[in-house]
Amino acid sequence: MDKQVAPEKRREKGQEKSQVQVIARAAAILRALETEAAGLSLGQIAQRVGLARSTVQRIVAALQAERLVMNASPAGRIRLGPTIFRLAASVHTDIASVARPFLLKLSNELGETVDLAAVKGDHMIFIDQVTGSQRLRAVSAVGETFPLYCTANGKAYLAELDRGAIEQLIGISFERRTPRTLVRLDELINDLGSIRQSGVAFDREEHTLGICAAGVALRDQLGNWVAISVPVPAQRFQGRERDIAEHLLATKHALAAHLTIPAA
Repeated sequence: MDKQVAPEKRREKGQEKSQVQVIARAAAILRALETEAAGLSLGQIAQRVGLARSTVQRIVAALQAERLVMNASPAGRIRLGPTIFRLAASVHTDIASVARPFLLKLSNELGETVDLAAVKGDHMIFIDQVTGSQRLRAVSAVGETFPLYCTANGKAYLAELDRGAIEQLIGISFERRTPRTLVRLDELINDLGSIRQSGVAFDREEHTLGICAAGVALRDQLGNWVAISVPVPAQRFQGRERDIAEHLLATKHALAAHLTIPAA
């Protein structure tokens, strides 16, 4: 009996592995089409995903039947279909709500204000804030925008980009907001190198005299960049940089793990 069951189990495992492989290949094709509004030919898709054209053709046909992809032109180009857009629209990832418990925990640990910001062009926009318990504290309004080059949250985001992207986004020279502001791209690039190594960005009175901050950046569930920062009056910031940085990194890792869909 056992000898008869074993081959059947092997066949089942083989079929399961094959099905998983098909799903992975279909996902690779959908990702290849993600930024191609004009679509790609079957040959181009095959080249992008490293599969035979005949294999791509079979998978694309199945995806078309589910309207996950559709014809982009009479010439046979393929692009993402309406089902993908309906699925995307149904995903409600309110990062402010998801991150709120993590911000509260961080604020309680440090006794300081904690901000959550999202990228908006060449600025960061505050989308949530937990006010610290200190009587003397730094507070900004939700919806307020701040430049990238002289803020902790902005520099945390810039550190994730290469020099070309940074220059295209903010240029090569910047407004001097305080005597401590870095106003040349080369100076900023040097600072960003240190941020990449440590994982934490600092604003040492570069945006506003009397206010310092530390910040970290991460992607939300949709792949958009957000930043968590802790603004602190300068006199209280001195000597606490390492502690604030360690708590920020711990919060970043905890939130990133929460946002990540665990592997099966």
